[in-house]
Amino acid sequence: MITGGASGIGRACVDAMTAEGAHVLIVDRSPQGQAVADAHRERGARVDFVQTDITDEAQVRRAVDYALDVFGGLDTVLGCAGISGPVGALATEVGVDEWDRVMAVNVRGNFLIAKHTINHLQSSDVGTIVFVASDSALVAFEGMSPYSTSKGAVLMLAKSLSVDHPTVRVNVLCPGIVDTPMSRADLGYDEGFAGTSLPVIPAPQIAGHAVFLASPVGDPINGTALVSDFGYLARSAVGTLGFTRESAVAHEDATSSSPVHD
Repeated sequence: MITGGASGIGRACVDAMTAEGAHVLIVDRSPQGQAVADAHRERGARVDFVQTDITDEAQVRRAVDYALDVFGGLDTVLGCAGISGPVGALATEVGVDEWDRVMAVNVRGNFLIAKHTINHLQSSDVGTIVFVASDSALVAFEGMSPYSTSKGAVLMLAKSLSVDHPTVRVNVLCPGIVDTPMSRADLGYDEGFAGTSLPVIPAPQIAGHAVFLASPVGDPINGTALVSDFGYLARSAVGTLGFTRESAVAHEDATSSSPVHD
């Protein structure tokens, strides 16, 4: 089951999972999910679609029931559905309705999907859940407080689920900027990121990470985050203040040549 499978990372995950021979159910509120499913079926893949608003518990139950009826069970859930909400607004400028909408999709939606699938995943020998969060779960980005807060909650949801249900592996992908329609719109690159200096990850690469975490190769990995951000989180914030290796060496040379007094 792949939520948000009609576009972006979710659609790339549909491509990646069908390439591995998986029978995939796309769960998405957009009717575009049917076109994605039809395109894969024309190529011989087994892909179904159930139009679903994951913030609605009754609709989530219906999608899960469909998966159980058609597939006979569930092995993997990829939670890719998400929204960014207001971009560029300070926390004090965010409307309550905007805040609630982001939390509903990004947090409640993933919670409901997990709530109604995890008992069935426990019946599988390879039961896994992989949520797509963001490096914004780990660091804050100015003007995106609802998004960052929601992604941090998704990370802790995964950790909590992995503790409560240890026979199902639950992990999170925390990528930096991924080339998706949502990222292009949020950052003002409607024509794409080609020619920019931004470190951008192709969506199929993130889908490959999802396949890895869902596969038996990822069996020891549980309750954690796979960060793919070109090393951004490894860097000290001091560097953003103009302090570099060269300036440190120059400072050391200057101080080492000064007289030493007790």
